[in-house]
Amino acid sequence: MIDLLKIILFQERAVSTAAERYLLVYMIAVLVIVTTLVIVFFMVFQKRKNKLLLDQIKQQQEFDEEISRTQTEIQEQTLKHIGWELHDNVGQLLAYANMQMNMISAKVGDDVKESVNSAADVIKESLREVRSLSKSLNNDVILNMGFEDSIINEMNRLKRMKFATAELEIKGSKREFKEKKHEIIIFRILQEFFSNAVKYSEANNLKVVLDYHPDRLIIEATDDGKGFDMQTVKKGSGLINMKSRAELINASLDLWSRPTEGVKLTIDYALN
Repeated sequence: MIDLLKIILFQERAVSTAAERYLLVYMIAVLVIVTTLVIVFFMVFQKRKNKLLLDQIKQQQEFDEEISRTQTEIQEQTLKHIGWELHDNVGQLLAYANMQMNMISAKVGDDVKESVNSAADVIKESLREVRSLSKSLNNDVILNMGFEDSIINEMNRLKRMKFATAELEIKGSKREFKEKKHEIIIFRILQEFFSNAVKYSEANNLKVVLDYHPDRLIIEATDDGKGFDMQTVKKGSGLINMKSRAELINASLDLWSRPTEGVKLTIDYALN
């Protein structure tokens, strides 16, 4: 009888242990499933969150690019209008004044003719400068003249105005730009560099190198002015405008300078 009770108790304990094992396995399985679901849910949530953040960043970049593009277009239209006004109004007035001075010179005596001719020469030179400036402001004229000739026109104007030399050097075979408007954008960047050289550099010589490669155009513009410290100089609107214009055409722009060593601007533009 005692042996039978022992057997029964042993069997009950075995059944109880097996049930506990099954319960433990079941609980572990449930825990694994719940943990897996939590991980999957977190990964999906994180993925959607990252996608939303990337979409927001992309939208912000597109918005910034559109703002920059709009600002550039407004600036181009403003410059174009100024160019027209200079050519059609100021240019005509100066041409008329020059004609009048020539007529006066033919009628006055020799004692004042020299002064009249000198004034006529000043008016004639002013007319030349106005026409040259109007060409560099009107993007239609720039496209008609061509990228290189527009740079030459601008550098000739700067040479008459300030610099001892203003030289354009061309290396390699000329290649077409991806888009015509990119010529305008790069030309405006160079204009900004020229403007800063006139206002701040105290330079005597200016040089631009167009280095054509099969797949890209490397542009270097340098002056031999007083330069500046890159670490302490404040970034003005000129540099900001140059960088924003370069970003519009996916070109890289680098500005380098040291005190007494002038300034060098480098533009790397992909032609393909």
